[in-house]
Amino acid sequence: MLRSTGSCLLLVLALAASQLPLAVDGAGCVPSGTLRPSQNHSCEDCCKAGQAYPTYRCSPPVSSSTRAVMTLNDFGEGGDGGDPSECDGMFHNNTERVVALSTGWYNGNSRCGRNIRIRANGGSVLAKVVDECDSLNGCDREHAFQPPCRNNVVDASKAVWNALGITGEEVGEYDITWSDA
Repeated sequence: MLRSTGSCLLLVLALAASQLPLAVDGAGCVPSGTLRPSQNHSCEDCCKAGQAYPTYRCSPPVSSSTRAVMTLNDFGEGGDGGDPSECDGMFHNNTERVVALSTGWYNGNSRCGRNIRIRANGGSVLAKVVDECDSLNGCDREHAFQPPCRNNVVDASKAVWNALGITGEEVGEYDITWSDA
């Protein structure tokens, strides 16, 4: 009987240990579906017909040092952000420190108008949440024909990048941490 209990305990510990990396890197947020567009568009970052793009309802848990990928977004009219910002229905200049958060972190407008603190490149900056980086929808005019956002994106204006001193070839995608301010 003791041997059986010991085997069960070992099995439980092995299963728990196999789940540990998921909790550490936030990978516990799995895709909720797939978006497969039927037509191509002409821009470099646009969706490609027939390609499968994962969609997400969730994002990794928010902490005092949430890991994310910062991407560059033009929140201005005619920019790659698509329609006006979700929070205020307005376009924003690239001189404003504003961001869009992946759907799970955006959390149904709960962070609208609030500041987050972004840390990268040895510095930190406050930026205001003005939009959702939609992780459920994309590949249409409203989303500038771009794929759905990944579940770990802080889509930032040029002003945020500049404030962090990230320039040149480093601009585009950059590993950061962030927290609610």
